[in-house]
Amino acid sequence: MPTDSASEDVLSTARPWLAAYPPRIDPSPRLAHSSIVDAWRDRVAGNPGRTAVRYFDGSLSAAELDAHADALAAELQERDVRPGDRVGVYLQNVPYYPISLLAIWKAGGIAVPLNPMYRGRELRRLIDDSGTTGIILARGTDAQTRETLAGSTVRWLLSASARDFQTADDPRVFGTGGDPAPSPDGDLAAILTRRRGQHPEPVETTLDDTAFLTYTSGTTGPPKGALNTHRNFLNSVLNYGRWLLLEPGDVVFAIAPLFHITGLSLNAGIALLNDTTLSMSGRFEPSVVLEAFRDHGVTTTIGSITAFNAFFRVDGAGPEHFATVKRLYSGGAPIPPSTVEAFRSRFGPYLHNIWGMTETTGGGIAVPPGAAAPVHGPSGTLSIGVPMQNVDVWITDESGAPRPPGGEGELVISAPQVIPGYWRNPEASAHALAGGRLRTGDVAVLDAAGWVYLVDRVKDQINTSGFKVWPREVEDVLYEHPDVFEAAVVGLPDAYRGETVAAYVSLRDGAATTPEELTAFARERLAAYKYPRRISILPELPKTATGKIQRAVLREQAPAGQVAPAAPRAEPG
Repeated sequence: MPTDSASEDVLSTARPWLAAYPPRIDPSPRLAHSSIVDAWRDRVAGNPGRTAVRYFDGSLSAAELDAHADALAAELQERDVRPGDRVGVYLQNVPYYPISLLAIWKAGGIAVPLNPMYRGRELRRLIDDSGTTGIILARGTDAQTRETLAGSTVRWLLSASARDFQTADDPRVFGTGGDPAPSPDGDLAAILTRRRGQHPEPVETTLDDTAFLTYTSGTTGPPKGALNTHRNFLNSVLNYGRWLLLEPGDVVFAIAPLFHITGLSLNAGIALLNDTTLSMSGRFEPSVVLEAFRDHGVTTTIGSITAFNAFFRVDGAGPEHFATVKRLYSGGAPIPPSTVEAFRSRFGPYLHNIWGMTETTGGGIAVPPGAAAPVHGPSGTLSIGVPMQNVDVWITDESGAPRPPGGEGELVISAPQVIPGYWRNPEASAHALAGGRLRTGDVAVLDAAGWVYLVDRVKDQINTSGFKVWPREVEDVLYEHPDVFEAAVVGLPDAYRGETVAAYVSLRDGAATTPEELTAFARERLAAYKYPRRISILPELPKTATGKIQRAVLREQAPAGQVAPAAPRAEPG
């Protein structure tokens, strides 16, 4: 960054968002390590006795975690894992996850995070595309997985027990049955015992080598494998750790699944590569998570808004569970302003927005710590924040030309955590990453002060009677109703309007509102063409494994609940 005042003035003019940074945040930090393993070794050497992982009533120090990773890395090399080979990690948030990641990187391999809920064709498609050579999976899943992957590139399946490294055996997470049998190919507990004290053969890894192959959700086509490099990961971790003003001894809870980029980079990554602790409790169960917050002294986490919403339904949940929390961030979808206030009123902390993608290795735009996000007047959308360190953004029109401040267009981003491309997919790489800038597919507004407002995904825009409607604007209004727990708005085919605005909602416990009442509520607050003509009340809205509401699923099915009466045809829309 330039040091003379004249240059700083020019930079500030080009990047107005720097004025929103707290004084302690360096706007352009630089990497100090040559790979993730190099950064990990530095962390261990700095404080080997610091607790690196907390899991229910168990824990692992940084030195213990490192020794386990060395032992597993030696095993992987014995199984002929070579630099560049892909190894799948098919686990929930358990201690074997960070052990596996570190071991794969120590062996020079590429980790392939796999959603544990994937089965059959979903799983096979990713394995065939990536050419994965072996998989580390949960005990009891190897037989079905072996059948699914017969004839694939996978040569072995190593099992791992979720019950290891703890003795609480909480039935809410582990159930009441016994531990399933280990895989005949090998089990991690036995491998770590047998190879205790062993070390892998050194491998040379560079910043531009791929660290993990993370598959996109595939909402607009088949999933694509993002090439997240060591450089991408370290920049994402460096930026977010400093953005949080992370301090030695902080406790980061893994509320997001580690098979997802948010959990991998912004939960596990920042905890492992700083002098801090990664707290985890398996697959998300809200009451268990709140107890971990209290018992482990959690200071920060980042998760989806649906995860934070789930705390409202836990009896007895309150400020005491967040007594040690310094900062909370929510990613995946912008938070409605009413939800931010409701959360702060009940639990205490302010929920900061953050935006990122698989292609940005987790982060990119966030509300500065301690700041309250402004609201975009025309749409009522809460800002997702300002560009983070070393990040530049533009809003472009359909031709790719930059829009002026306040203009609506596609969000384009350039940053050192943006991937170089997709695995064996040059066409997708050329389309989304031309010139090193990522075309996000998100429609956004950048104001004169550098705050970004996410309007919606391009593909989700509704065209009703020639008028454009962004679902998020309608959803935010529905969230203002005291009975609405979750809301999703989609466009459905309509012979008269082309598309009609349809809403799906779930209600708060004990609520008893009707579609007609919700329609009247929205009609009072929205232009005539924007309010939903159809409202369906569902017990629960469909979500991805990471907690995002699946509009596409709702769009593909007919409204399941009652239908609100249509407005007179004389009204526009």
